[in-house]
Amino acid sequence: MARTRRETMQENRVKLIAAARKAFAEKGYSAASMDELTADVGLTRGALYHNFGDKRGLLAAVVDQIDTEMAARAKEIGVRTGNDWQGLLAEGAAYIEMALNPEVQRIVLLDGPAVLGDPSQWPSQSSCLQVTKGTVERLIKQGILKPLDAEAAARLLSGAALNAALWIAASESPQSVLPKAVEAFHALAAGLLLERL
Repeated sequence: MARTRRETMQENRVKLIAAARKAFAEKGYSAASMDELTADVGLTRGALYHNFGDKRGLLAAVVDQIDTEMAARAKEIGVRTGNDWQGLLAEGAAYIEMALNPEVQRIVLLDGPAVLGDPSQWPSQSSCLQVTKGTVERLIKQGILKPLDAEAAARLLSGAALNAALWIAASESPQSVLPKAVEAFHALAAGLLLERL
């Protein structure tokens, strides 16, 4: 059965994102060659431009994929705690800890902001923010968090986790920064509690 044009385009997109993810992780964004990347998957630069516009567009797709995976993994870790408050803390700590992953460090936390700009404007960060906002709203309704604006609290919590991850990625000693960052994140989040748990 012949594949449709749409299926072929989707398959090419998947191949290009996978190849770019590998190249950006190994060489960094600026050193990754688009000619090598497309040749590795048997496609032309035309396929790259057709699917992503340019190299920057390809990086945006790779960052979106990795950041979405990070958010899903953090949420999964949070759900395992069994309650919203511990889940919120666990999700934030898990996101921060992922900054130790070399692929996350290089692509999402170093090259991503340098090339794509403010991470808080990325689609993947916006969807993550909505999840956090939902959790904050539930915690306010349960009388666990102070009755603050849920979006403001969610933005500050998300921003704290993201900035902690950026700090770790840029640090000379990421392993020693991690526990300090997680401890401070927990202390900041605890400041939102209506009463100390």
